[in-house]
Amino acid sequence: MNFSSDNWAGATSPVMASLARHASGFAPAYGSDPLTLSVAQRFRDLFERDVKVFFVATGSAANALALSAYARPGGAVFGHMDAHIRVDECGCPEFLTSGNRMVGVPGQDGKMTPDALRQTMEAYPDGVVHHGQVAAVSLTQATESGTVYTVEEIAALKEVATSRGVPLHMDGARFANALVSLGVTPAEMTWKAGVDVLSFGATKNGCWCAEAVVFFDEAGAKGFEYIRKRAGHLFSKSRFVAAQLDGYLAEDSWLKTAAHANEQASRLGAGIVQKGGRLLSPVQANEVFPVLSSEQVTRLRAAGAAFYEWPVAHDHPQALKDGEVALRLVTSFATDPSEVSAFLDLL
Repeated sequence: MNFSSDNWAGATSPVMASLARHASGFAPAYGSDPLTLSVAQRFRDLFERDVKVFFVATGSAANALALSAYARPGGAVFGHMDAHIRVDECGCPEFLTSGNRMVGVPGQDGKMTPDALRQTMEAYPDGVVHHGQVAAVSLTQATESGTVYTVEEIAALKEVATSRGVPLHMDGARFANALVSLGVTPAEMTWKAGVDVLSFGATKNGCWCAEAVVFFDEAGAKGFEYIRKRAGHLFSKSRFVAAQLDGYLAEDSWLKTAAHANEQASRLGAGIVQKGGRLLSPVQANEVFPVLSSEQVTRLRAAGAAFYEWPVAHDHPQALKDGEVALRLVTSFATDPSEVSAFLDLL
């Protein structure tokens, strides 16, 4: 019963088979090999247009490097208060953007609203040197609360970004989970809604270490090859990142694994509510945030369940009461349905 993180899960069979298939022989280095070029074309097909694709190894690198392409002196990047770029990346975005500030925007269930974004950005008026410059807007899809922005919500945030002349970045660490949750195409959830650059995550959904920075804005991609090289993410044997993505995308494997993870999360959430627990946020992808009693948590741990406790602000609408504990439960392609059943039985 391991619900600690989808990062704890291994790699899928299609990904590992592709790595093994491409392990022998010789191929040009640094991304000029036929496999890397063919997978880049797969991304163009996937997004139904010409895109510029750059492979990296980690989500933090994808986010920070994508944002660095739009960095400005005294720049400010706007994202949710709980966004990964602000809370969980050890200052990597600030470092690789040469000190651009990650500014938090409030919002329930991990989501920014256009009004909150606009109001937060007003503290950085154009042309006032003391306050710096608005540089970019970043949204997380799916969010840190396990929720998903609709296509309409993405477009509304893009309108605010456009009003200040800055790009919209999507942190898609759980891109596939959000995509199958909405039931839309990759194009509809990204550039058609106004996204300029995407951090395409695959590691959490079954790859070993494979992420991509996808530019829908060709101007933004100009010179990015140097940014990636300087940050140490131009791999000499780039074909092994491409090989993971080749197996990941083959026969819609990535969508099937995401759908499985989402289904198990939905089962967990519904079962917890049925057993008398409550949820901090609705279950819309593969993360569940329940509030349980400390006795239940002790019983679950004693039975071998693995998970993280989750902090809840005192002013949260569902602030914890005495004897309550908030958890984060994450499902993955490797989650066996029997684990969900066993967890719920223990409640």
